[in-house]
Amino acid sequence: MSTRSPTTTSYAILGLLAIRPWATYDLAKLMGRSLHFFWPRAESNLYAETKRLVDAGLAEARKEWNGDRKRTVYSITDRGREALREWLTTPPAPPRVESEAHLRLLYANYGSKDDLLATIQSIEDDAQRTIDHYSQLGIEYARGEGLFPDRIHVNALLASLSIEHARATVRWARRSRGAVQVWETTERPDMEWAAETLLDAAREPQDE
Repeated sequence: MSTRSPTTTSYAILGLLAIRPWATYDLAKLMGRSLHFFWPRAESNLYAETKRLVDAGLAEARKEWNGDRKRTVYSITDRGREALREWLTTPPAPPRVESEAHLRLLYANYGSKDDLLATIQSIEDDAQRTIDHYSQLGIEYARGEGLFPDRIHVNALLASLSIEHARATVRWARRSRGAVQVWETTERPDMEWAAETLLDAAREPQDE
């Protein structure tokens, strides 16, 4: 038995195994389709984590043949379901942002205006990919073609949150690009614009 405490990634995988058993290849493919957008993990970490879940008694593995190839299929145990339920009763950790683009914004005054504009464009492109991804999933569910239709309600919560976050990012990128384009250089501060932008961001949003 493993003495290592389950991590958030452990529970992310347990949640997928609670839906149905998965071969590791299919599990990695599903994570790339869903969890990748808010809990990205290397594929090697996924394979190692599933084995740790088995060692901890939270999942079990069995060998089966897929055509002429043998594969390992993982499924959740009763103990794993209980661990997942207990985890859901605990408060979530605060969100963490890990973004190279954020670092490039922070140090943009040491680079060129073109460098900064390219970073802003990259941020917008990434956000648009998130919007496109979750919008397509929404269309699939609306047509009755989504995976696991019995989970449409929780998937709708996640998709709508992800889309709204991404749309806010796109709006920010377009406003920011317009401001940066009129700068002569990234080295000289635009005090008036910066103060107005910070005050505007700090204001309470109006109720819709």
